[in-house]
Amino acid sequence: MFQFVVKRLGFLKRVPLLPILFDSWIKIWVYFTNKDLAKCIDDIETEVSGWAGISIALHKYGGTQFNVHKKEIAHIHSNGLLDILFDKKTKEHLLKEGRINHHHVFENSGWISFYIKTEGDKDYAVELLRRAYENNVS
Repeated sequence: MFQFVVKRLGFLKRVPLLPILFDSWIKIWVYFTNKDLAKCIDDIETEVSGWAGISIALHKYGGTQFNVHKKEIAHIHSNGLLDILFDKKTKEHLLKEGRINHHHVFENSGWISFYIKTEGDKDYAVELLRRAYENNVS
């Protein structure tokens, strides 16, 4: 359902600050309705922010952006949607494993989307982020 809404209302991301406000509203909603998800997202941000060369920023469409040496490698939205940039070969390999999806907007790029819903998803998200991180620091 959320993906349908995102695709239908995608034009709204062009309104200055609206995506950030919308994501902030989602963060508040998740905090009160799904504390486990909110904790998973916080845990991921804490883990990744401790890696050498990582910086954190506000993503232009809301959520937290992870940068390696000022280059974006991923971002996580407050609803648990994690988007990560890989090369296309790695993306195809990950798609075959069946746990990730094409990016919800840029399907033909190296971007992937992964929805965090459980503690196990959190661990896999950190694993994916570690892989993207290592691809960008070597």
